[in-house]
Amino acid sequence: MARKPRVHYPGAYFHVILRGNCGQDVFFDRQDRSKFFFLLQEGIEKYHYCLHAYCLMTNHIHLAVQVGEIPLSRIMQNLSFRYTRYLNLRRKQTGHLFQGRYKAILIDADSFLMELVRYIHNNPVRAGMVRSPSEYPWSSHSIYSGKVSVPWMTTEWVLALFSSNQCRAIMLFEEFVHAGREEEYRKEFHQGTIEGRILGDDHFGEEVLVKASQ
Repeated sequence: MARKPRVHYPGAYFHVILRGNCGQDVFFDRQDRSKFFFLLQEGIEKYHYCLHAYCLMTNHIHLAVQVGEIPLSRIMQNLSFRYTRYLNLRRKQTGHLFQGRYKAILIDADSFLMELVRYIHNNPVRAGMVRSPSEYPWSSHSIYSGKVSVPWMTTEWVLALFSSNQCRAIMLFEEFVHAGREEEYRKEFHQGTIEGRILGDDHFGEEVLVKASQ
């Protein structure tokens, strides 16, 4: 069966997952992750999208992305191609770095973005790598917590859901993420609820497909 085309419309939110080919590692040290951050920053400036959360694991990557006019497929093609080229040159290897097609679930941001950010930040906790998301240096949790300033990250949208006062918003956000530490794998963030590519109710699904003219 042919794959369904990617759903695109300006303003769409996605949970994106990039996995290493055959489960192989995609990051080996701080330099690799720094290079990936640099490519993310360049992509945001070039393609005008918003990054609401990220978590760089050893063999896979989670991103919460809101696109503009340029479709996600073009953004991810550029990012994965450039990072693969960098790592292959650095490690003197050839071939695919990432596992086939990246996974992208279009989400109803009003209902799920806040929970998705929490889910992404707690990924290292679920993997048993740390006890708290604040202990993991390769996610956007420290940016939301105000400990690190990264101009190309978008945190205002999610924090505003907690409070108009920034200090109180950060406090409530940290409490919210901490409360989700025991949360296990959530199938809907990986497979959606509609057609394996959309997370939302039927009304949302119909609405986005109309926007995408599919």
